[in-house]
Amino acid sequence: MTPARCEDVWRSQAPHVLAALLRRSGDVGTCEDAVQEALLAAATQWPDQGVPDDPRAWLVRVASRRLIDFERGGAARRRRELADATRTPADAHQAAPADREALDPPGDDTLQMLLLCCHPALSDASRVALTLRAVGGLSTAQVAAGFLVPEATMAQRITRAKASLRAAGSRFQPATPADLAERLHAVRHVLYLTFNEGYTASSGTALVDTGLADEAIRLAERLHDAVPDDTETSGLLALMLLTHARAAARTDDHGDLVPLAEQDRGRWDRSLVARGTALVEEALPTGPVGPFQLQAAIAAVHDEAPTADATDWLQVTVLYRMLERLAPSPSVSLNLAVAVGMAHGPRAGLDALAPLLGRADQQRNHRVHAAHAHLLEMAGAATEARVAYRLAARLTRSIPEQRYLNRRAGC
Repeated sequence: MTPARCEDVWRSQAPHVLAALLRRSGDVGTCEDAVQEALLAAATQWPDQGVPDDPRAWLVRVASRRLIDFERGGAARRRRELADATRTPADAHQAAPADREALDPPGDDTLQMLLLCCHPALSDASRVALTLRAVGGLSTAQVAAGFLVPEATMAQRITRAKASLRAAGSRFQPATPADLAERLHAVRHVLYLTFNEGYTASSGTALVDTGLADEAIRLAERLHDAVPDDTETSGLLALMLLTHARAAARTDDHGDLVPLAEQDRGRWDRSLVARGTALVEEALPTGPVGPFQLQAAIAAVHDEAPTADATDWLQVTVLYRMLERLAPSPSVSLNLAVAVGMAHGPRAGLDALAPLLGRADQQRNHRVHAAHAHLLEMAGAATEARVAYRLAARLTRSIPEQRYLNRRAGC
């Protein structure tokens, strides 16, 4: 079996193995470290010897031994038992009775692990990091690479997150009806942040981190499977699919940004568009309309237009107005101003953007200045547009975005 296939298997099992250990110990940090050791053992053995008949039981057994080592603090015993776990492939295909018990109750532990990693005691950055490490099964190095920070920095962030959970007394247990809605909101927010960072990297030389975006979609799929009747979760998954459908067309052969209006729509993934559209069409009539459903509806309008000129900007404007009333934010106001400019003319768009341009907290938001430049260019104010494009280019940390904005400015 290929290493990539092995990785798919152990990453899908990571949250279940961690949940099994947490039922025994309750210490998130120690259990998560033990799971990572088991994944390392699998990475060493499985590509050559094949995936065990019951990979989850194999990982639970190895991780459980590592957990015992951590708890006892016996360095010699740790080395001996871990070596034994990776040296006996025949025995590894059978799960001991205790390991079988650890797998009960059967089912998908992904939701509980996501809820645990998105504890209110953690910051958004810590939630994202811990979710990718504990639920996604990514290494610290992989998480750090996804967010373009040193591995040591990400390790500290994850360590602080575990300590915060320990201090908060958080344990692996079902969420109560009273806090489930709030915790689900946090989980959706974390997955959305993760997807956004993968879809448009905030800094660095690459515009898109496909692996990070794919991982966010994978976790959103698992969350949707766990709560299929939650319409906002359906909206989140739909938004990711509809947005990610354009990934192949977002950069040119040199890795430079291609704006939505100039993308080759023949390169869009129509299967993702179809599934995303079906999800949002099913969710909107059946439950309270939430922000993710509205954003997914907007993405569907864009994806269903055969050309950029055929985009129904009036409908996009209406949806953004609904979103602004429901979940106001600078990002929503910015997108609404652009939609108004496209639907009613650039001067109307500039008027809608003016309050945002006047806010002190938005002065260093390069996207505000880029939108300002675009609307000025549409209005025929070429000189002012060049100034705004240059300012936006100076403010962004994304190299592809800098190149695009400087090119628009004629630099």
